[in-house]
Amino acid sequence: MDEGTKSVIVFFLLFVFSGKPAEGQSLLDVCSTCHANATCDDKSDGSGKVCNCKYGFVGNGRTFCQDKDECQIGSSKICGQHTTCHNTFGSYYCTCLAGYSPSNNMAVFIPNDGTHCQDIDECGITGQCGEGAQCRNLEGSFDCSCQVGYKIHNGVEPFNPLRDKASCKVVNCGPPALLEDTVLVSVTGTTYSSVATFICDEGFVWRRGDNSSVCGAEGLWSKPDMVCEEVDCGSPPAVPHSRLLWNKSTRMGTEVVYQCNSGYHNVGKGNVSICTAAGQWAGPSVLCRAKCGPAPFLANSEVVWHNRSVVIHRCVAGYHSWRGSNVSVCGSSGEWQKATLRCIEIKPPINHLLIFNESCLQWKAEKYEEDTEVYKVTYTGSRDYQRSFYDKRKRFLSSKADQLKLCLGLLPVTNYSITITATSAKFTASVTTNTSLPVPPGPVVYYREFDTPLPTLSLRRSPNTLDLISLYQVFVLPVEGFMMFNCSSPAIAPPLSTLKSPAEYITAQFEVHRVGTEMNLTIGDGLLYGGFYNAPLESGKNYYIILRAVSQWKSALKSSCVLWAKVTATSYALRVSSLSAVATIGLVAVVIWGGYSIHWCFKKT
Repeated sequence: MDEGTKSVIVFFLLFVFSGKPAEGQSLLDVCSTCHANATCDDKSDGSGKVCNCKYGFVGNGRTFCQDKDECQIGSSKICGQHTTCHNTFGSYYCTCLAGYSPSNNMAVFIPNDGTHCQDIDECGITGQCGEGAQCRNLEGSFDCSCQVGYKIHNGVEPFNPLRDKASCKVVNCGPPALLEDTVLVSVTGTTYSSVATFICDEGFVWRRGDNSSVCGAEGLWSKPDMVCEEVDCGSPPAVPHSRLLWNKSTRMGTEVVYQCNSGYHNVGKGNVSICTAAGQWAGPSVLCRAKCGPAPFLANSEVVWHNRSVVIHRCVAGYHSWRGSNVSVCGSSGEWQKATLRCIEIKPPINHLLIFNESCLQWKAEKYEEDTEVYKVTYTGSRDYQRSFYDKRKRFLSSKADQLKLCLGLLPVTNYSITITATSAKFTASVTTNTSLPVPPGPVVYYREFDTPLPTLSLRRSPNTLDLISLYQVFVLPVEGFMMFNCSSPAIAPPLSTLKSPAEYITAQFEVHRVGTEMNLTIGDGLLYGGFYNAPLESGKNYYIILRAVSQWKSALKSSCVLWAKVTATSYALRVSSLSAVATIGLVAVVIWGGYSIHWCFKKT
């Protein structure tokens, strides 16, 4: 019998006999006898107390409770797959093997909550395998292998960087090898997929094949298959009337010199042709032409450029071109094809500008085509005696004529500045003029005859541009035999004089700009008008009343006259007798009317 079986039998016997006290003995306090690692519990049948070892311990509960090693049954059975079981005093805990992690993300666990160990995806960690390597996850582990363009170093594939010293290094093809008759023009690098580009060497031309090389995964450059052939331009082209000077070579860079034959000269651009890398002759355009001699003559022109085959002409100063070509060309026959340029004398588009009838313009239009010209006429006027006066107007005239006339309706006694612009020719001419003083307009009067010594006369007038320099003068002319009045005669009596001349005299004077549209004047009222005394008319005499309008500026004076009225003489005795007769007749009429009225009143009563 082994030691384990003996221990169980001893434990059982002790348990049986300890449960019942002997006859005559007192009841034992079971709970006070429980082991330190035990608990005192009620028996299932209710007969008393019993000592039981705590979870994780085994024994009788009273004399001993020893630790139970849960891990001895195997970690996979108690903790699960991919685990390690760790026994502790009275308990245990589990951990996951390398490459696995607990499902509750705790460092240790007890699987009674369903926690288990699951595989760790090491490839989720960036750079796990290093540069140029690719990661492969395994159950509980991982391994690495090199990507395309990288190769294994210090080891073999696959490898694990946690246990191996192996790593991946980039493939390096080194400098690309040159091909025959080629030149390396560019290379993007020397690592995997880098590209090197070649061109043919100088003097060779690329005929066919690929001109690039690629660095491969095995660390070798692919070989380009381009074919370069030496350049051959062939025979240079012939140019009429010339000969070639060259060494008979047709390789690239060879130069051919063209020389014109006797009697010809080169009018092209240079005389050298070169064999280029494209396999073609290139260079200046050689053109040999016959010599035509001196440049042709054109009237009123000069030569501005001459290269023995082409001549450019232009008109000399004072002349301008009018139709025709200004180029003379040396023909293949050795004769000039003469330019058709015509140079005519330059004249202003507006010529011989003058003024006639004071307010009319006349000028000559110098045109070289028969097109219609539009003229813009601007004229401004001012007056020395009227500072506020300003007359500005504008006219347009469209005409094809060579001689033009235009009347502007200028105002009198005004200083004008007139400009005429030919709009298409963009030419302007100017002229000034001063308009003269015209005869002033007289007012509107109605001729009347009076037989009273104090006749009242009236007039009506309209405002006029000459009002500021105009006067109205009233003349009194005694009628004595044959009478003649000079309208332009000066006043015969000075202002403020109360004396009368035996001949005509001025009885009143008015500044026209102070006269309204209507005016009344009583002749002989004894008042002063404009410094002139309006003397009473003498009885028994006949008079003519003349109204004179006078305009004067500086030394110019113009006037107009109108017969305003005639005053006839009537004797005093005849007037008194006439008045007496009228008064008597009136008195008789009053008496008769009064008597009739009284008689009518008495008759009614």
